[in-house]
Amino acid sequence: MRGIDFRSPGAPLADDAPPAGGNEGNQIRDARDDASPPGAGRAPGAEGGHGDEVTDDITLAAGCEPGRGPRFDAPVMPEGYLWWYVDAFSDDRRHGITLIAQVGSCFSPYYAWARRRGDSDPLNHNSLNVALYGECKRWSMTERGRSALRRDASRLEIGPSSLSWDGTCLTIQIDEIAVPIPRRIRGTVKLYPRTVAGQPYFLDGAGSHRWAPIAPGARVEVQLDQPALRWSGHGYLDSNWGSEPLEKAFRYWEWSRAELKDGGTAVLYDATRRDGHRTELGLHFDPAGDVERIEVPPHAKLPTTAWLMQRGTRVDPRQTARVTETLENTPFYTRSVLETHLLGEPVTAMHESVCLDRFSARWVQTLLPFRIPRARR
Repeated sequence: MRGIDFRSPGAPLADDAPPAGGNEGNQIRDARDDASPPGAGRAPGAEGGHGDEVTDDITLAAGCEPGRGPRFDAPVMPEGYLWWYVDAFSDDRRHGITLIAQVGSCFSPYYAWARRRGDSDPLNHNSLNVALYGECKRWSMTERGRSALRRDASRLEIGPSSLSWDGTCLTIQIDEIAVPIPRRIRGTVKLYPRTVAGQPYFLDGAGSHRWAPIAPGARVEVQLDQPALRWSGHGYLDSNWGSEPLEKAFRYWEWSRAELKDGGTAVLYDATRRDGHRTELGLHFDPAGDVERIEVPPHAKLPTTAWLMQRGTRVDPRQTARVTETLENTPFYTRSVLETHLLGEPVTAMHESVCLDRFSARWVQTLLPFRIPRARR
């Protein structure tokens, strides 16, 4: 797959030519599909203009700018989605957190129902998903409509919660209600990137789905009033965006990120696509932010969940991987902590498995509102 250099408007990168200031790791070709997707030009809205103006249904505006950080006013196409993802573990491993700010919430049952009715407005389906792990566990994902969404290039507001970027720090103000037991989650999370990346990568053959690691390594500070929590640790920030529902392009995917001994980060994507091909992507980010492609190691099966969700990961040859904790266990999605082996060393990895066939099933769509309430305003 080809990366897009936002500093050269309209010019897709050659597969064998590094971008300015980058290296060969920024161009990752699908290991089983050499076809370059169409519409590989510069995304609209990357510089100037109003974030909600869409000029092309193939090229996609980015949720970030390489070297600059998140961009919260990027346009989202009808039926599309845009999210920013953060995870972190405390230094003592007693606590963990994930946050996903979503415009066009791709796992929303309400958005799926609206699309079936012919209403494909992504800006009417937004949420901040907050999950606390460890000694204090809470989970929230309240969906909100257009009237609760405010955004410009550096700030995103979804109801009472917000994300803001000042060039060096991502500040997340949380004010949400957990489910199924209604309890407040209120406080501040700050993420300080070690370096700012942001080069996008295609995840599918048509170029309709992209992912960009913004901060492969970061320090995260968590200061919550409700529940009372104070901790800091290593974190990660990325963004995904697409012009169609995830389930249209993918059947299943696995993703993981692991902190390395030298402070670098390894990221793996392994996606089974509906076009019959697979996207197998492995990247190594060193502490200075330089990125290189790594050979994707062999696949290893992991134990299925109570919902019979399949799980698997990539692990160095002649090494093993094991699940040390299952953080999320749903009919179509799992999030786990793994003890595994990558790039010649033992690592702890955040890992997710997503089955889009299951997500599309009517019985799953019926269950989701119990975990994802929708605010009236």
